[in-house]
Amino acid sequence: MINLSAMLAENCTKSAVLFNSKKRILEYIAELAHQRLPEISEYTILEALMTREKLGSTGIGGGIAIPHGKLKTVTQPILVFVVTKDAISFDAIDNQAVDIFCAILIPEEQCQAHLTTLAGIARLLSQKELTRKIRHAESDEHLYQLIIDASEVMSAS
Repeated sequence: MINLSAMLAENCTKSAVLFNSKKRILEYIAELAHQRLPEISEYTILEALMTREKLGSTGIGGGIAIPHGKLKTVTQPILVFVVTKDAISFDAIDNQAVDIFCAILIPEEQCQAHLTTLAGIARLLSQKELTRKIRHAESDEHLYQLIIDASEVMSAS
């Protein structure tokens, strides 16, 4: 099972942010990730995310997107979790606007771990009650705690 607490930092968890375009939300995710990975430029992080989006949207439906990118210099997966106040158009597979973004940056050579992480996050976010709580989190801290608690419950089951 995936250990989200190792991948997600509180300063990379943001609730009720205001953005209105796919490009802008990805830029914001790159900014947050750069704080965790100061040795990697925001541009490099954004480029990795955009490269993946060009292959097809990472909007998985139900208002959720899992943008991800591979970076040579990352040693372990890093998560950035952002919830927007208003859903934005993201070319999701169900054509619904997206308001929950769980971005993953992974080491280039760890493809299998990457798939496991993606699957675990998709499973976590498939819980309707959890996504409802995530959308209504009052603060960044509250959002962070919800995600960590939910991942620990999943790991225990």
